Amino acid sequence: MPQISSLPEKTVERLSEYRRTLLRCQKQGITHIFSHVLAGMHGITAVQVRRDLMLIGFSSDTKKGYDVKVLADFISDILDSQQPMNIGVIGMGHLGQAITKYFNSKGLKLKIVAAFDIDPEKVGTTIDDIPCLSMDDFEASVAELDINIVIISCPTSKAEQTVVPIVNAGIKGVLNFTSKPLNFPLGIVVENYDITTLLEKVAYFVKEQENSDI
Repeated sequence: MPQISSLPEKTVERLSEYRRTLLRCQKQGITHIFSHVLAGMHGITAVQVRRDLMLIGFSSDTKKGYDVKVLADFISDILDSQQPMNIGVIGMGHLGQAITKYFNSKGLKLKIVAAFDIDPEKVGTTIDDIPCLSMDDFEASVAELDINIVIISCPTSKAEQTVVPIVNAGIKGVLNFTSKPLNFPLGIVVENYDITTLLEKVAYFVKEQENSDI
């Protein structure tokens, strides 16, 4: 079975999406699904689905299709670590609160255990039983709570100020939701997720489609 680091980035993203779809199918009582059906639900080809599953060593497509539970469990073995990973959220504004409320309801082996902020009115409060701690105590709190990953949802103007504390705390992964790309030393996995850029991308293609219809 290949390690997650050996898989292409886009394959890892699709595997995560496949699993969510499979789990929804389970809840609906669906026991088997064909590759072309799974592909259609994700707007890709059946060849792409089969290629992704081949990369992780899964090839039990039968006349009934893939066994939904078996495939979901197989993907979980690929994506999930043996032990749950703890996550911290930096910035408890509206976005940080929304992320916290949404994420912990998904039942994954990833759990938000703390939030961090510099606002004294937020420090000491809780949201969905998640404590908001002071950034002044970030490094000590990361060590105490065994936090592996952080989500940055603070104002963009404050984003760069989080880099040094994150590096010093030994964080291994960063999901950056601000509009400023952040650079970290090798060894820290970083995903910069710029909502503004993505929205402008969608708006551009909507505009192009409208122009082509004229």
